[in-house]
Amino acid sequence: MLWRMAKLCVLLLVSTVTLTACSRDEPQKPAASAPTSAPDTQGAVRDGEALFKQYCSSCHPDGGNASDPKRTLHGSVLKSNHISTPEDIVRIMRNPLSRMIRFDASALSDKDAQAIAEYVLKTFR
Repeated sequence: MLWRMAKLCVLLLVSTVTLTACSRDEPQKPAASAPTSAPDTQGAVRDGEALFKQYCSSCHPDGGNASDPKRTLHGSVLKSNHISTPEDIVRIMRNPLSRMIRFDASALSDKDAQAIAEYVLKTFR
């Protein structure tokens, strides 16, 4: 059971590397692009770290990928899969097409999903 849950967590962020399709990102896009959001982004990254540890780290230790080492969260891999914004990552969290766990808004708020995405992009460059 634990191994299955770990595999599902891995797939959450594996899909982050390969897929996009979220409709809940639009309200957050203006805030993320606003020049005054830099201090909020730093706070979100701190919150994102705690959330990442809670929801993602068992499958993505140190930005890796326990089930598919070729699909890590590291910048070069994300970039090669056209994932460059927090919104890209949130879309994948919301609608994964692989075995990754789906984190809809009832499981993970938009704010928390955004914080995780920002943490991933800043930490695993």
